[in-house]
Amino acid sequence: MKRLKLAMIALFAFVTVGNISAQDENNPWVIGAGVNSIDIYTGDSDLFSSGGQFEDLFNTQDWNILPAISRITAEKYLNKGFSLQLAGSVNKIENIVSGADDLLYFSADAVVKYDLNNIVGETGWFDPYLLLGAGYVSLGEEAEGMLNAGLGFNTWFNDNLGLNFQHSSKIGFADKIANHGQTSVGLVFKFGGKDTDGDEIYDKDDACPEVAGLKEFNGCPDADGDGVKDSDDACPNTAGLAVMNGCPDSDGDGVADKDDMCASEIGTKANKGCPDSDGDGVVDKDDKCASASGSAENGGCPWPDADGDGVLDKDDKCVNEVGSASDDGCPVKTIPLDTFSKTILFNTGKSSFKSGITSQLDGMMEIFKEFPAADFAVRGYTDSTGGASRNLSLSDQRANAVRNYLIENGIDASRLTAKGFGEASPVGPNNTKAGRAENRRVEVKVTN
Repeated sequence: MKRLKLAMIALFAFVTVGNISAQDENNPWVIGAGVNSIDIYTGDSDLFSSGGQFEDLFNTQDWNILPAISRITAEKYLNKGFSLQLAGSVNKIENIVSGADDLLYFSADAVVKYDLNNIVGETGWFDPYLLLGAGYVSLGEEAEGMLNAGLGFNTWFNDNLGLNFQHSSKIGFADKIANHGQTSVGLVFKFGGKDTDGDEIYDKDDACPEVAGLKEFNGCPDADGDGVKDSDDACPNTAGLAVMNGCPDSDGDGVADKDDMCASEIGTKANKGCPDSDGDGVVDKDDKCASASGSAENGGCPWPDADGDGVLDKDDKCVNEVGSASDDGCPVKTIPLDTFSKTILFNTGKSSFKSGITSQLDGMMEIFKEFPAADFAVRGYTDSTGGASRNLSLSDQRANAVRNYLIENGIDASRLTAKGFGEASPVGPNNTKAGRAENRRVEVKVTN
């Protein structure tokens, strides 16, 4: 018996590391069974004096223990760390100073427990509490209600099974039964937590309570097992990479397979995962000339330039002749106007042509028709005979005389401009008759 008493004291200091979870709304019910010890306080009424009740508490020689299951409990979690405990105990009192031996002891208690972890924080393995309540105690032929106050702790082996130690002092209201302490040790089992999806994570802590999942994801599933939970996994049924939001990247080019048009070839994001070997903007799978930079319009191939004039055949109107870009790849044709321009001569002081000049103008019109895209400037001049103001007006009349003739004979007016410059820019000496004749002229120049 003495060894049993010593073992109960040792259990008070027992600590075991386990998968700890305090009683709460997840596991609101706890039942327990164990042994209890009754210690009748026989010391001085002064709690801390020599021989007082505190010293008597740790004097195991007068503890009364029934070596069998002698106490059962049932608890219900209430709220905010508070629980209600109902307990029933039986014992046999053999050690008592004033009274008969072998008295039967019965008690029925109702106490409220408060989990101290709500104050100090979760300890991870130790679940201490305080208790306060009342009970009905029967000892021999006496019985009365008593106040219960004490403390205890639970140490859980796993999420459901644990060890309980509890001590309470019972103080009578009618002095029929001596004040005494009750110490109990037993196993407790908690249950009743709601786990809708059966993944061993209670709904309260389960971010996905309707779907079985994993603890590391707060109860949410990872169907493909790639370490990315399904709710964050863009490819929940195919194992992939976290950096790819759970999707695979078979060719390792940084483009997830689901977005990769060339999942087995290293490419670029800009090309949706496809390579472009020649860098012409046409991906290899669509490029007919993957090793030569070309044009998308030509299937990724370079356009030919048969005559080598720098104008691609597609834009070259003279594919087999070297030309210029300004002439659509065709050779530049010189407009031979100089022969005519210096022969458009006028009578002195007049804007009328000299005899035979109209045939020269007719020859000029043939050139205009040969170059339908060309525009022309008609410039009139005079000799120095007469005043400068008069000569400027006369030169303008002469330029417009040529322009009007050309328009009347089928040349579009939009292609022709006319302006007089008077005595400016003489081409012959004005002090000779022949020179003055040369200066009375109209010149025609190409302007584009």
